[in-house]
Amino acid sequence: MKAAAGEPVLHDEAAWDALPGMVVMLDARGALRHANAAFTRFAGRDLDGLLGTLWQDLVGTEALAHLLQALDGGAEFALQLPMRCAPAAARPDGWVEWAGRWQAIAGHWLCLLHDISAGKAAEGEARAQAALFRLLADNVPVLIAYYRASDFTCGFANKAYARTFGTDEQAILGRTFAEVIGQAAAEQIQPSVDLVLRRQQAASYERQLAQPDGSPRWIEVNLLPHVGDAGTTVGCFVLISDITKHRLAERAVRASEERLDKFMQASAEGIVFHQDGLITDANPALCALTGYRLDELLGRPTLEFVAPEQIAKVTAMVANADETPYESVLIGKSGERIAVEFIGRTLVHQGQSVRMSIVRDIRDRQAAQARIHHLAHHDALTGLPNRMAFMEQLGHEMAAADAGGARLALLFIDLDHFKRVNDSLGHLVGDTLLRTVSERILGCLRATDRVARFGGDEFMVLLLGIGSPEQQRADVDEVARKLLTAIEAPLIAEGRPITVTPSIGVAFYPDDARSPDELVQHADNAMYQAKARGRAHHRFFDPDMADTAYAALVLEGQLAHALERGEFELYFQPQQRARDGTLAGAEALLRWNHPERGLLMPDEFIPVAERQRLMLPIGQWALREAARCVSSWQAQGLAVAPVAVNLSTVQFQSVGFVEVVAQVLKDEGGHVAGAGLLELELTERMLMDDLEEVKHRLERLKAMGLGIAVDDFGTGYSSLGHLKELPIDKIKIDRSFVHDLPENRDSAAITRAIIQLGLNLGLTVIAEGVETEAQRAFLADHGCDQLQGMLIGPALPAQAFEAFARERRAAERQR
Repeated sequence: MKAAAGEPVLHDEAAWDALPGMVVMLDARGALRHANAAFTRFAGRDLDGLLGTLWQDLVGTEALAHLLQALDGGAEFALQLPMRCAPAAARPDGWVEWAGRWQAIAGHWLCLLHDISAGKAAEGEARAQAALFRLLADNVPVLIAYYRASDFTCGFANKAYARTFGTDEQAILGRTFAEVIGQAAAEQIQPSVDLVLRRQQAASYERQLAQPDGSPRWIEVNLLPHVGDAGTTVGCFVLISDITKHRLAERAVRASEERLDKFMQASAEGIVFHQDGLITDANPALCALTGYRLDELLGRPTLEFVAPEQIAKVTAMVANADETPYESVLIGKSGERIAVEFIGRTLVHQGQSVRMSIVRDIRDRQAAQARIHHLAHHDALTGLPNRMAFMEQLGHEMAAADAGGARLALLFIDLDHFKRVNDSLGHLVGDTLLRTVSERILGCLRATDRVARFGGDEFMVLLLGIGSPEQQRADVDEVARKLLTAIEAPLIAEGRPITVTPSIGVAFYPDDARSPDELVQHADNAMYQAKARGRAHHRFFDPDMADTAYAALVLEGQLAHALERGEFELYFQPQQRARDGTLAGAEALLRWNHPERGLLMPDEFIPVAERQRLMLPIGQWALREAARCVSSWQAQGLAVAPVAVNLSTVQFQSVGFVEVVAQVLKDEGGHVAGAGLLELELTERMLMDDLEEVKHRLERLKAMGLGIAVDDFGTGYSSLGHLKELPIDKIKIDRSFVHDLPENRDSAAITRAIIQLGLNLGLTVIAEGVETEAQRAFLADHGCDQLQGMLIGPALPAQAFEAFARERRAAERQR
C-alpha cells in the first residue's frame, strides 16, 4: 500500500496484519490512516472504504464524541464503545474495547481494539438474571436471606424478609443475624445454626413472632448450608414460611374436637365414630343404650350391632355419605331390638376424616306414635275402631267380597233413650254403660267379625262370610237377637240396675248397596224403622222404607225454615284460666228449639244441614249472633272475650267464606274483630286439605283480628309441619283425652305432650270436658292455660250466661 504525502510508509505489511487483534492508526482528529486486516474483517469493508473519516460511521454519534474527546485528552486512553458493522460483515454489531497511545515521533495514535461483545452480552445476561432472581425472590410467598459463615452478616435478603424484621433489602445487608432477629432469638436458634455450620446439615424449626397488634404469627424456618469448592461451609441460606394460617386452623380443629368430645360425653343421645366400618369411639350414652362397655365396642364392625334386615339400608346410607336422618334397629347386648334414628355426618375427628352417627332412641316416640295412630283410628272410650277406621275397613271388605263372591251383613246399633241416662245420671255413668255395651257386643260375635263405635251411642257390626241369600236372613236374625238380649241385660250403676235397649238395622251387601256410604245409610234407615216399631227391635232394610226417607225430608224442610222462624239459639259455655280461675272467654254452642221435638243438640241436625248445604246460612247466623252478643257484653264492661264460634267443613271451604265473615264483622260495627273479641274454631281435619289455600284463608281471617283455634286436637291427622306453617293461636285438647285423667297413663302422656307442644309453639292450650277436680288439678299442674267443662260451668242461654259472667266478674274484683 502506498502512503499519502507526508505519511510514513509501513515497511512490513505482513507483520502489521499478523498482529493479534485489531490495530488502527488515527491522527489527532480521528481520521484513519491505517488499519490491519483484522479490523477490516471486523468492519466488513476493505481498507479504502475506511480511511479518513469513512470509518466513523461504524460508531454512533455519542460514541464518536467520547472517542474524539479521548484523542484530544492526553498521551493514552482506554474506552469501551459500541460499534456497528457493515452489512457485508458476517457478524452482529457489538462492543469494542479501545486502548490508544500517542506516537509523538510519528504524530499519530496507535490503537489496539479488542472485541468484547461476548463479554458484554454475558454481563447483560448476568444482570438480567440477577434482576429476574430479585423479582422472583421479592414475589414468592417465602422469606429468603443469605448469611455469610465468616462473620454471620447478611449478604442477601428479599423484600419480605427485610420488612418482616423492620428494614429493607438494602439496609439489611452487612448486619449480623443477631442484629436482624434479636439477641434472644439468635440464642434460641443457635443449636440449629451450629448444625448447619459444623455438620453441613439442613436444619428446620418453628418459632412464634409477636405482631405489633399483639396477634400471634408462626413461622417455619429452614436453614440450608452453602458448601464451597473446598468443602467448607461458606454461608447459609434461610427460607422462612408463614404458617400462621395452618397453626390457627389446627388450633380451631383442636378446639372443635375438644368441644365435640365434651358434647359427646354430655350428650343424652348416643354418638359413635366409625372409620372404614370399624368403631373408633363412642360416648357413654351409646354404651348405656346398647349395654356394651366402650372397650367392647372399639374396633368392632358397626354393622355387627345392626339388625340383620336393616344392614342393607345402613350400608347404603354410609356408602353414599348420606346425612338424611333415617330409622333403623340396633341389637343390644341382651339381644333386645332397639328402635333408633340415625343421623350421620362426615367430619374430621382427631385429624382424620371419620363418620359420626348420632343414635337416637325412638322407642318412646314410636310407642307414642303408635298410640296416637291407635287413638286416631279407635274410640278412646271403648277401644273399638272409630267411624273413619271402620269406613276404610268396610271398603276393603266389600272389595274382598266382590273378588271372592262373598256376602256381608252390616248391623247398625243405636241405644234407645241413651241421652236420658246421661242427663239423669251423668256422663261418667253413661261412659260406663257404653264400655259395657261394647264388651257385650264383642262377646256375641266371632273373632272374624268387625265392630266399631260409630259415634255417640251408635255401634256398627260387620258380619263376614254369611250364608246364601236364602239363609242369610236367618243367620243374621239369630245374631241380632243375641245382641238384643245381651245389650239389654241390666247394669248395676250407683247401686241400682240400669237397662238400655238397642234398636238394630240390618243391610246386606251386595243386595242392598254398592258403596260403603250407601250400605251404612240403608242400615241406618233400617235402624230408624226398628225404633219406629217400638224400639228394642231389629229390622232388615226394605227399599220401600218411604217413611224413614220422608222423615229425613221433613227434618230438612224444617231446618230450611228454622232460621226464618228464629228457632236457633246460641248457648255459651264459660272458659276460665287455669292459673287463677278468672273468666277467660266462652264457646258459642248452637241449639235448635224444634217446635215438636224440643231442644235439639247439634249432632241431631248438623249432619242433615251439612248434607243439604244448610250449614252456610246457619253458620253465618251463628257467627253474626255471637258477634252481636260479645259486642253487647263488651259495651257493658263484662269483658267476656274471646267468644269461640265453631266452623263446619262445608262452611270453611265454601267460596266467599272470608268475605262473608268480613261482612258480618262490618255489620256489627267493625270494632268486634279489631278488639279480638271473636275466635274461630276449626277441626284438625279441616286443616289437612290444600295447605296453601287453608293458610291463605286463615291469614286473611287473622288480618281481621280474629283468633284461630284448633278444636278436638289430637284426634285428627294434622302434622307438626302443618301446625307451624299456619297462623294458629290456640289448640283445644279433646275431651276423650281429658275424660280418663289423671289415672290413664296413655291419656296423661298424650295430654302432657299436647300441652308441651303448645307451649313450644307459643300457642294457648285449652282443655274441654273438664268434669272433676282431679282433672282440673292435673291440667293446671302441667301448664294447661285454660279449662272448659261442666266443672267450670254448663252451657247457658245468652241471658243466663250474661248474668253468670256478671256474677263472676264481680267475685273476681272482690278477690
